[in-house]
Amino acid sequence: MTPRLSDATLDQVPGKVSRPAYDRSTLTPGIVHLGVGGFHRAHQAMYLDRLMEEGHAHDWAIVGIGTMPGDAGMREALKGQDCLYTLVLKHPDGRLEPRVIGSIVDYLFAPDDPEAVLDAMVDPRVRVVSLTITEGGYHVNQVTGRFDPDDPALQADLDSPGRPRSAFGFITEALRRRRAAGTEPFTVMSCDNLPGNGDVARAMIGAFAALQDDRSPEEEPLAPWLTEQVAFPNSMVDRITPVTSRDDITALAEQFGVEDAWPVVCEPFTQWVLQDHFPTGRPAFEQVGAQVVDDVVPYELMKLRLLNASHQALCYLGYLAGYRYVHEVAQDPLFVDFLLGYMEHEGTPTLPEVPGVDLDAYRRELIDRFANPEVRDTLARLCAESSDRIPKWLMPVIRHNLEHGGRIDSSALVVASWARYAEGVDEQGEPIEVVDRFKDKVMAAAARQRQQPLAFLEDEAFFGDLRHDERFTTAYLSALRSLHEKGARATLEDHVSN
Repeated sequence: MTPRLSDATLDQVPGKVSRPAYDRSTLTPGIVHLGVGGFHRAHQAMYLDRLMEEGHAHDWAIVGIGTMPGDAGMREALKGQDCLYTLVLKHPDGRLEPRVIGSIVDYLFAPDDPEAVLDAMVDPRVRVVSLTITEGGYHVNQVTGRFDPDDPALQADLDSPGRPRSAFGFITEALRRRRAAGTEPFTVMSCDNLPGNGDVARAMIGAFAALQDDRSPEEEPLAPWLTEQVAFPNSMVDRITPVTSRDDITALAEQFGVEDAWPVVCEPFTQWVLQDHFPTGRPAFEQVGAQVVDDVVPYELMKLRLLNASHQALCYLGYLAGYRYVHEVAQDPLFVDFLLGYMEHEGTPTLPEVPGVDLDAYRRELIDRFANPEVRDTLARLCAESSDRIPKWLMPVIRHNLEHGGRIDSSALVVASWARYAEGVDEQGEPIEVVDRFKDKVMAAAARQRQQPLAFLEDEAFFGDLRHDERFTTAYLSALRSLHEKGARATLEDHVSN
């Protein structure tokens, strides 16, 4: 029987699997990471592992934190393996390339022991707190851009700041304790898919701290100190990382002899563009392929409006057309024409110059990445949490093109396809499992649209005043009517031929 991956069994990992050559017992923590999911383990933790393999950054090991109830599964997987896990690159030709990653040295499940989490974050050796807490985890009102404190965990943290439950609560309480101890503040590094993710983190966490200050006027306020003294660098992150399947776990054990409770699978491509703003230091990520720059904005807009928005462009239409995997859609010439048309004529015109990037080649490379049959990324994953994604990734494209007289027909079709998908029934009459934190109101709006065609656009939290723009609504209503009457594929054929 294959032994489970751990420090004790690491020397039993077969030679065809790459594994850490560095001594993990010498590692000390320098980073606390909130939100240890597949992407973090395929990206930031991987870059750090590369550095450690080269003999650097041994004082920058990661302590992972889970704050959500669903993170208990990650606790069981990682703690049972001394926080080792396997990262498997899936090459388009079917080749699998596994590597055991050793850069995470501890994992804390916050509901078990909040004080242990705070102790880790207050530790002077920790100089960076990084985040992959999803787009919705920043609590941004989609219309006003201001902080939305309605989440119950945030409200609980406002009432009891010393016993935090949320990511924001832990960050602010840890910073408060560091200030009181005379310890320099850590840098907060967002790795989520948000435009200006560091700027957003600063604004939202600062607003949360200000509300805490209002609740405790007798204490020294934190918010002014936080916004002035804490660094929040921007970053752009990119690597397609699908949900690990049971087949992935089985393949790793059978083909490579590694028993791993929760490996990660991903595409070979990876990119990380990071603003160089770390007052207390950082690992030398540029030595292992990251781009460290003064201004991340052009790169992040390129990724959000081409890659991320294209994911939304293909997922609803692809699902309605009968596909279930991204590569199936990206290998269909009709969808390729549609995606390239959106990227060239609607997404790209909204971008500033991107230093050192050939955008035509980048667009083509995206199609090749989407078409990788080994990644087996599901359309259902891309369709999830649309109310956090469409407003951040596609709406800026629509607004820019409406303001500048640009093309909006493809974008209107994407919004219409979301509206049709949100009805919860596919073109064969089978139920669609809509996954969205605002599922109830999204589906309720979609249910009204056959009688009230603009019902889906009425929610200003997602669309602002878009329903009053005649040029957009004309294109949107035409697309929605066609989706209802002809179906996704015929609608797409008409769209591409015009």
